[in-house]
Amino acid sequence: MTSRLSVFFSEGFRVFFFAAGVFAVFAGLVWLLWLGVHYRGGMVTVMPFNVPPHQWHAHEMIFGFASAALGGFLLTAVPNWTGTPAARRLFVTASGGVWLAGRFALWFSGSLPVGVVAVIDLAFLPILVTKIALQLVKRPKPQNVLFVVFLSIVWLGNLCVHLEWMELADDTLDTGMRVGLIGLAAMIGVLGGRVTPAFTRNAMNRAEVPERLWPKSNNVLEGMAMGLSILLPLALLVSLPERVVGALAILAGMVQLARLTGWRGRWTVDKPILLALHLGMAMLGIGLLLWGLALEGIGSEVAALHILGIGAVGGMTLAVMSRAIMGHTGRELIAPEPVAAGYLLIAVSAAVRWVGSELSGDWYFPMVLASGGLWVLAFVLYVIAVWPIVTAPRAVRSGG
Repeated sequence: MTSRLSVFFSEGFRVFFFAAGVFAVFAGLVWLLWLGVHYRGGMVTVMPFNVPPHQWHAHEMIFGFASAALGGFLLTAVPNWTGTPAARRLFVTASGGVWLAGRFALWFSGSLPVGVVAVIDLAFLPILVTKIALQLVKRPKPQNVLFVVFLSIVWLGNLCVHLEWMELADDTLDTGMRVGLIGLAAMIGVLGGRVTPAFTRNAMNRAEVPERLWPKSNNVLEGMAMGLSILLPLALLVSLPERVVGALAILAGMVQLARLTGWRGRWTVDKPILLALHLGMAMLGIGLLLWGLALEGIGSEVAALHILGIGAVGGMTLAVMSRAIMGHTGRELIAPEPVAAGYLLIAVSAAVRWVGSELSGDWYFPMVLASGGLWVLAFVLYVIAVWPIVTAPRAVRSGG
């Protein structure tokens, strides 16, 4: 067991990707239990945190679960981008402890001063930004430095949430939650636009598919996607009128969906580890489009935000985490069957959650509970499948 833990804490992706999965299950179960009690006519009157349960749920999915996934991805990808050494065991362990302390601070916020909770919870992303910024200086490509900007935007969203919780500002909580979520969506738009066609192209090349059939990216669409990804969360931060933000979101959603048409998604239907990337990007485009329409008065904003939160953020993080775990531990880029099932469960969870909010009425609680159950099951399957992998040494493939 000691040797397994030693391997586990040796690399950032092992710790943070596994922690993200475990926390996705925990936070999902807490939310399901709270909703289930209320659906059955009961009432939970005492919780360890001092904020309304729906706020804890939203905050911990955006700034808890997703931050762990970001930590694992950036601590793994940035050294590859810059040719710098990966984070050492001490940094991985310490930064993971800071992230975990933030989760405990929020969970026990009913017994802690609000300022202390804020300081602890806000500490992780600056540590991560400092670490990757020092590496990016070695090879400061604009497309990579952009992730420092996105992380800063997400952190500002979290700060807005805490300012209202500390009663130092009015009406900043909802903005902060949206800034955090749309900041994550922006990162997915940029990163997904790079890896989805690239990984699909690589797989088609290995399968000896003719080059003329490989994914193609349109420079105009790519430029628009990049610009809108940056503009949308900034528009929220500076409080542009909802109708303006809605128009930008509609355009961003249409651009994202247009990008997908050239990426040969149909070829990946029988290749779950690739299909999941295409599904995540599709959910991003659909979510942005529906959110923009909701801001224009058409449809439910809550429903649209859950397409982004569950389908885009949840789906894309599951896809990227599982692929990175397989690749960086020397295994074939084939999703384990439980993880492949999880990809589908996340997509269905997003769709069910959207239907529940749109139908409302008697359907609301059953559909939301069903969606939450699918989310939890997807990440339970992921956690069970990857634990033996993240605690085992890198595999040595035959022939080298």
